[in-house]
Formats: sequence, C-alpha cells, structure tokens
Amino acid sequence: MLSALVTEQIFPFMLVFARLGAAMMLLPTVGEAAVPARVRMHLALAVTLVVTPLLRDGLPTMPSAPMALFVLIAGEVIIGLFFGALMRMITAALHVAGMIFAFQSSLAAAQVFDPNQASQTSITGNFLSLLALLIIFVSDLHHLLFTGLVDSYTLFPAGVAPVAAEGADAMARGLADAFRIGLQMTIPVVVAGFLLYLGAGLLNRLMPQMMVFFVVLPLQIVLAFSLLMITLSASLYWFTNFLDETLALVTGYG
Repeated sequence: MLSALVTEQIFPFMLVFARLGAAMMLLPTVGEAAVPARVRMHLALAVTLVVTPLLRDGLPTMPSAPMALFVLIAGEVIIGLFFGALMRMITAALHVAGMIFAFQSSLAAAQVFDPNQASQTSITGNFLSLLALLIIFVSDLHHLLFTGLVDSYTLFPAGVAPVAAEGADAMARGLADAFRIGLQMTIPVVVAGFLLYLGAGLLNRLMPQMMVFFVVLPLQIVLAFSLLMITLSASLYWFTNFLDETLALVTGYG
C-alpha cells in the first residue's frame, strides 16, 4: 500500500517539483531577492500540486535503482535551472540599457546596490528593472512564465537527458540578444549623445577658451532624461515583446 502510494502519487509530485522549484529560484518576478525563499517554496509547491495531474501521463516511472533516481531528479533540476537562468538573462537587457543611459547622461558614477544582481548598478538600470517587473505583473506576462515552464515538458520531456550543446547555444544566444535589446532600447539617447559630443567638439575648436564641459553637461542631462521620458513606453513595450518571443522560442508554448 505504501509503495503504491509513493510510486503513483508522491514520486510524480516530487519529480515535477524538482523542475518547477529549481526554475522559480531564478525566474523573474518570483525569483527576485526581495521575495522570501519560503514564499517561493510555497508557490512552487502550489503550482506543482495544480499541474502534476496534467503532466502525470508523460512522466517516467519511478526507477528501482537509487543512482538512476538521483540522475533523474538531477536532470529535472538542471532543466529548471536552465529555464530560470535563461529568463533571468532577459532582464539583463534592462541593466545594459540603464548603464548605457547612465554613460550618455554623465550619471555613470551615481550607482546603487542592486540586490537582484548582488552588485552595484546604475540608478536608471535599477529603475528600469523595477518598472519592467511592474509591467510584467500588470500585463499578466508572469502567467506566460508559468505556462512556458509547464510547456517546457513538451520540449524537454522528463527523463530525457537534454543536449548540452543546444543548451549552451541557447544561453549564448539569450545573452547576446539581451545585449542587443539593451542597446536598441537606448539608441535615441546614444544618437543624441553622439550629436551633442560632435557639437561640443566643434564648439571647443571654434572657442578654445570656453569651458565646454560646464556648458554641455547640464544640456546633456536634460536631453537624456527628456528622451527617456519620450521613449520609455516604447522601450518597455519592446522589452515585453522580447520576453514573449524568447518564451515562445524556448518552450514553444505559442
């Protein structure tokens, strides 16, 4: 009786929990450092309780050998960490955009501690990250994160070892796309900053005695924040589309 209960009920639950729990440690929104670990664990248990009956038919049977059981659980944990890390890489685009904006507005030295990255970051990068989390919750994209995590069983079936080369390629592409999106989000500020520097250089050549730095710096800050105010909504819309496309590519939920 007890062995049947373990095989039919507890083992499928723990197998699904291994992947979901590992992913939620790194997943944006629920995997932030501000979210207590106990809350993440309870959320993972609740989601596992809901989705386990839906995934039960596609789960492998419980192996009899302890080493085979360990390998199976370890594989699910690795897949969950891979999914969470890939989604976490997407948010790196916001930190790239914030740092580029900080350099273009001469505010690169004004940095704050970001608990999510465990490092110093620019004020604008921290602001964009918090605003993106708000947009994800408001637009219900966090539902797509959970849906994509559940649909990952279609792309990475339980019990099937993932291909390391494909995982490394996906991580590299995700990181490259994060840098690309971060740069594209700040293209208006970069172009305006280049034109401003070009004008300041010409002015310095025409009037060498003028202190160009003190004249251009206030204009640079005002111009950068004006462009941020104008392009903020479009940049965040671009970021959410990037998040949605990455989820569709990784999990095939669409």
